[in-house]
Amino acid sequence: MPQLPMDLQTLRGNRVVASFSPTQHLPIAAPAVPLIAADVGGTHVRVGLVRATPDQGIDVIAYRRYRCADHAGLGPILADFHAHAPGARECVIASAGYALADGSVISANLPWPLSASRIRDDLGFQAVHLVNDFEAVAHAAAHIDGSQVLQLTGPAQAPRGPTLVVGPGTGLGAALWIPVGERSVVLATEAGQAALAAGNELEMAVLQQMLRNRSHVSIEHGALSGPGLLNLYNALCAVRGATPVHATPDAVSAAACDGSDPLAVQTLELFCGILGSTIGDMALLYGVQGGIYLAGGILPKLGQFLIGSTFVERFLNKGPMAKALQRIPVKLVEHGQLGVIGAASWYLQHRST
Repeated sequence: MPQLPMDLQTLRGNRVVASFSPTQHLPIAAPAVPLIAADVGGTHVRVGLVRATPDQGIDVIAYRRYRCADHAGLGPILADFHAHAPGARECVIASAGYALADGSVISANLPWPLSASRIRDDLGFQAVHLVNDFEAVAHAAAHIDGSQVLQLTGPAQAPRGPTLVVGPGTGLGAALWIPVGERSVVLATEAGQAALAAGNELEMAVLQQMLRNRSHVSIEHGALSGPGLLNLYNALCAVRGATPVHATPDAVSAAACDGSDPLAVQTLELFCGILGSTIGDMALLYGVQGGIYLAGGILPKLGQFLIGSTFVERFLNKGPMAKALQRIPVKLVEHGQLGVIGAASWYLQHRST
């Protein structure tokens, strides 16, 4: 490929899948020109200019992260990036939520409406494709190497089999990567909307406090997300008869990691314990054998705290099934471009079929 122009070099650094295709048939072979892949979260949008490599890898040519709060919608973000990558004719968007047949997305975690058809028309793309965000991250599992992970428990290697990718961010995402011969399929889930389960007396008291205001406390709302961490902290303060002093999830996690606030420390300990227990449940429910990757926007910042927490103990605390869980590697993913790589991988695989 020709040398990138200077302005482009500066960029380096849910269930239903909707696809808005061009009028002419797309060839099966990988596109000769790069495409734009975007990972849309509730806090940040990550955008990359990507292309397939001859060895079926994904090459991120350019990459940039945008704060959602600084922009009126996804369209202006992609327009800014597209201005530096005018040759890209297609775009694939990984987003939390439920994509409708008309290309709009229903999501409680996005800060503004998202419409694939409008983005296609406004920016002049030939096609815009939508995929669930954690389905995309699951497709990135094949592109993760050992230098990008932190081993938490289990053997270094596992047999080829169903692999779980899960992680808390603005919400809780989870998807299952399932090998089928030389290919794979990915099961996108809404696991974060399942009911939060308590594993000890303190968690029961916290859950009971949350149930005073609502009849259903989901896993992501009650604990395993940014907003969930704050809800967990506020509920714990109520149980302890204390006045909350932190107003954001970042403030709670920072105070916990530096040890300056005992209630924040206890909140994050609860978070890690619930995370371990929940992921152990998911591993058994989904028949995971190939490994578990922990991703999302929160956990990479909490690596050392997670290692010293009850996460592994709670993950394995499944009675006689502990022996089965001991055979599953659990790894914390450090790679910041997984959603972009996964979206591109999903698109290229579906294009070929």
